Amino acid sequence: TYPYGCHIAELEIDPATCAVNLQRYTVVDDFGTVINPMMLEGQIHGGIAQGIGQAIHEHAVFDEQGQLVSGSLMDYRLPRADDLPAFDIHFRNIPCKNNILGVKGSGEAGAIGAPQAIIAAVTDALGVTHIDMPATPAAIWDVLQTKTSNEDTE
Repeated sequence: TYPYGCHIAELEIDPATCAVNLQRYTVVDDFGTVINPMMLEGQIHGGIAQGIGQAIHEHAVFDEQGQLVSGSLMDYRLPRADDLPAFDIHFRNIPCKNNILGVKGSGEAGAIGAPQAIIAAVTDALGVTHIDMPATPAAIWDVLQTKTSNEDTE
């Protein structure tokens, strides 16, 4: 009854600004029998956008007293349409044998796979094994500075 899927992100990181530019995003999911493909594709599309935001944009900042200081859209970055490429979404329909309709869950599939795919692509592009989310330009710059200083001492 569990869905299966694979998310692949292709991106570039601008060496001058450390901004992430998502070039291509491909996903293949198995939800069993798909009742409404257009609705499901829209749900996956929205989940991917949400996951991209989690991976490289959205960051709640609090001051020393615990007060939220990124409480408006002036301070809290969300992905915009021009941040996103056209998503290449495919379904593999292997019916579930545990229910009469052959359906599997699809609720959070887009949002679950996207952050990991994006962060894996970012770490691969940077040649490192770890970066905290969100991988903002400032976080990427910090990782590059640490990597450069570590290479200089070796």
